[in-house]
Amino acid sequence: MSNDLGPINVIGADAVGQPGERRFRLFVRGLLGSALVWMEKEQLNSLALTLDRALAMVTEGQVLRVEAQRGNAPQPTGIPDDFPSSPNFEFQVGQMRLSYDDQDEKFLLNISPLEIVMERDQEPQVAINEEESIEFAFAVVDAHQLSTSISLIMNAGRPTCPFCHAVLDGGPHACVKQNGHHKIVAIEEDEEDQE
Repeated sequence: MSNDLGPINVIGADAVGQPGERRFRLFVRGLLGSALVWMEKEQLNSLALTLDRALAMVTEGQVLRVEAQRGNAPQPTGIPDDFPSSPNFEFQVGQMRLSYDDQDEKFLLNISPLEIVMERDQEPQVAINEEESIEFAFAVVDAHQLSTSISLIMNAGRPTCPFCHAVLDGGPHACVKQNGHHKIVAIEEDEEDQE
């Protein structure tokens, strides 16, 4: 059985820490409770992509994410100052299910926590605890804002190669897509070229 957070008044995502060492979370506050859900970067990005696909179908292509704009890039807003310091639910995500209710014109997100089960004389087991899952409904405009917010968070980290999307750490980058699928081992100059 899921714990319903009720009508949502705050939903968003943010990252904690320095690029390369960030932790990602989804924060939600409804009339019946609040939740802080920790997840991997890939899980958060997957949620944004799923929302984008669902928004394209629901709105028949009328809602698009802004990928570029003139002027300074907008910054992620982060968790609101009035968000509870001890939310009703806080856990690592194990599973997410997104659906859309045509009648109410709302998205429904169900999130189940990841649980480590420790039994005597056995290896720890990873399980999804559906009994402690949370769910909440949110409007199309909230879905669009959440997707845009996640995109800003993804772009605020370490830069990536525009060709192969590998993380750039400041040193030389051997891009397999730009260099015919061969890594650059070293570049040597002839002594004649230096004169």
